[in-house]
Amino acid sequence: MNHASIKLSILIPVKNEGISIGIMLKFLKAVVEIPHEVLIIYDDPADDTIPVVKKAQLKYPNVRLVHNTLGKGASNAIRVGIDSAAGEYILVLAADELLPLLAIESMIKLMDLGCDLVSCTRYAHGGKRLGGSWLPKTLSYIGNWIFHIFSGYVLTDATTGIKMFRKSLLKAIKLESAPIGWAIMYEIGIKAQAAGLQLGEVPIISIDRIYGGKSSFSFKYWFGEYLRWFFWGIKHLRRIKVKEPIVLSFPKNF
Repeated sequence: MNHASIKLSILIPVKNEGISIGIMLKFLKAVVEIPHEVLIIYDDPADDTIPVVKKAQLKYPNVRLVHNTLGKGASNAIRVGIDSAAGEYILVLAADELLPLLAIESMIKLMDLGCDLVSCTRYAHGGKRLGGSWLPKTLSYIGNWIFHIFSGYVLTDATTGIKMFRKSLLKAIKLESAPIGWAIMYEIGIKAQAAGLQLGEVPIISIDRIYGGKSSFSFKYWFGEYLRWFFWGIKHLRRIKVKEPIVLSFPKNF
């Protein structure tokens, strides 16, 4: 594919997602209509995702394997993916979640309307989070609403990793998060608002790990880094003149 024709780069960090990735690629082909590329970003050359992707590339020539050489973890993988992306828009996805793919069309619509970043939400406008263990779900729900209320962050799900943004957005912000979990996506969202950019939000129904193995969530290692950006947002965001987000909601009878 001619890189100049690509509008959307889809970044998928992986760690032994051999079961999940084949299903994900089939769904992406079905739901994404604009010219796009899919970057599968791996840490370990022995990752079981790689042979599955190499086989799939015969059918999906817009799929690329990208080696994360910055160090292990999703945050580093996302940094490498952003540097490698050819698209005007960048979308970050988790390899094990299919239902959020149904929001891609709405996200592109908001980007085309002028948003610099569009985030999905599990907690408003009809969005839902199902499955998974109670501890991360409860902490995420309570933490996101407290952050939304006290920081002035205009979106309702700061910690979701599923965000679409302009590649040019990275010129307006400096990324500083540690390579822990998906903290970089938390940082990108709140710093986009701090930079005075236009944000948008669409709901998703998210089901935690319905296939593909165990989640990498670790309360011990993730909590400190997420708390760091929680307090950063509370300190900085209320100083910024806020642009109201552009929101698309599920129909009331959904």
